[in-house]
Amino acid sequence: MSSAPWIKHYDKGVPPTLHPYPDHTLIDIIARRAVENPDSKVLHFKGASMTWRDLDRQSNALAHSLLDEGIAKGDRVVLILPNSPQMIVCEAAIWKIGAIAVPVNPLYTEHELAYALDESGAETVIVLTPFYRKIKSAMSGGKKRKVIASTIKEYLPPLKKLLFTLLKEKKEGHAVTLDNGDRFLDTMIRSHSGESRPDIAVGPDDTALFLFSGGTTGMPKCAVCTHRSIVISGVQIAAWFGVVFDRDNEAVVLNMPLFHVYAQVGILGAAFVDNLPFVLVPNPRDIDDLISTLRKYRPSILPGVPTLFNALARHPKVSRDSSVLSSLKLCVSGSAPLLLNTKKRFEEMTGGRIIDAYALTESMIGSVLTPVFGTYKEGSVGIPAPDVEVRIVDQENADVVLPPGEIGEITMRAPQLMKGYWNHPEETEKIIQNGWLQTGDLGYLDEDGYLFIIDRKKDVIKQGGFQVWPREVEEVIVSHPDVSEAGVAGVPDEYQGEAVKAWVVLREGAGLEADELRRFCKKELAAYKVPKHIVFVDVLPKSSIGKVLRRKLVDEHTAQAS
Repeated sequence: MSSAPWIKHYDKGVPPTLHPYPDHTLIDIIARRAVENPDSKVLHFKGASMTWRDLDRQSNALAHSLLDEGIAKGDRVVLILPNSPQMIVCEAAIWKIGAIAVPVNPLYTEHELAYALDESGAETVIVLTPFYRKIKSAMSGGKKRKVIASTIKEYLPPLKKLLFTLLKEKKEGHAVTLDNGDRFLDTMIRSHSGESRPDIAVGPDDTALFLFSGGTTGMPKCAVCTHRSIVISGVQIAAWFGVVFDRDNEAVVLNMPLFHVYAQVGILGAAFVDNLPFVLVPNPRDIDDLISTLRKYRPSILPGVPTLFNALARHPKVSRDSSVLSSLKLCVSGSAPLLLNTKKRFEEMTGGRIIDAYALTESMIGSVLTPVFGTYKEGSVGIPAPDVEVRIVDQENADVVLPPGEIGEITMRAPQLMKGYWNHPEETEKIIQNGWLQTGDLGYLDEDGYLFIIDRKKDVIKQGGFQVWPREVEEVIVSHPDVSEAGVAGVPDEYQGEAVKAWVVLREGAGLEADELRRFCKKELAAYKVPKHIVFVDVLPKSSIGKVLRRKLVDEHTAQAS
């Protein structure tokens, strides 16, 4: 690693290696901080704050209640929660009993939730009350599971809690009556108030998280993340970010959804490791709320995706008063390519830096980042983080490593890679070969070790920061009785980076309209997966073995658009 060409481009203060990494977990960090800095703030939420002591005590109490429910080490607990204090408390409690947290997108449809429950094998669900009936419907007729419900007002400051109860709770669907056997989160925490941490051994190599990813087949699978992986990534990112901090009065915005590896492992892990208080934003698309949060808390770090930075830069409140962004020392853009003009504009508005980052769920983040102060190369996503290796291999033979400038498949090796896919050993063997992660993305390294992404070998669509797997959308479309065949791919979109487009072959005599098909899709798919563009065609381009050629569909779209 010391001879890797990218090392010389690290910012001053970023070491080429961070070995040996700490041999502890995030719950060990919580316990230590609760003793050493009990009154220091770990998080802020809507005007309320939580200290390390609060987090430790509440998660201890909930951990005992989870044990009372029969949840044991190795069991999976699905979390259908937005970015909120209860999400953090629940994860810590789950980890303290050696169980596995499975954060799931609250926007999932009943169909998608049912799949997530079955795929993860979870028998317990913790859900925010507006989604309670949806998860109950998703479970109907299937395996009986425990459900724990939480209301968003539990952690609001007193006045906001009162106003919420009076004005919003019933009107916006937060007030629910639980079915027999289900419980409320706050009563479970109160029932064991004052209890110490359960005497259950939890080590760095135990599993902490299941994070859903499409992998090589396009159907969501659970990528297995250990406690060690979270800490390693946290240490790497904290070292990379640390070059801009003075360590006093720093805070990070936790606005990216915690069901995604970006926030869950990358940002949360770094915040815990580096003792950075974080500001929770429950809806990353609510730009007005984000602006209010930036005004109130004056954070130093803002993670996001290009669409977020574009939306902020163009927002009337920011146009009138760009000082709302002036506290930002570092912005991190991931999930889609960042355009140069967006970078320049945002750096001018903030006076800080904005960097690109590239990673996969399977790499458990911390992979490739642009130097904060070092050389920036337009079109590059950056250089490998400490202890991360990237190499380009021949698309047909992964044993052939290509020289700088030649395009091939991007592969990486890092100490925090996922253990594998839960219950999918064959898929694990395909994607991790001899310790190297086969990313499925095509690109090249230049002479300095900067990575340039050219295309994706896999067909995953990166739409506004979300990932959409074409096969999943295709299967829903072809389930419509009027549809014979469908092909789905991502096409360029100025605002979202990529948009979902479907090419549909109808059955003979069918008269299906695009809007009708979209409404059908909305019943089975989260809104961001529903095709933005639908065209009806007579035939789909296919290979000799009958596989739909998605890339050819995209090429035809591009040719027509030019």
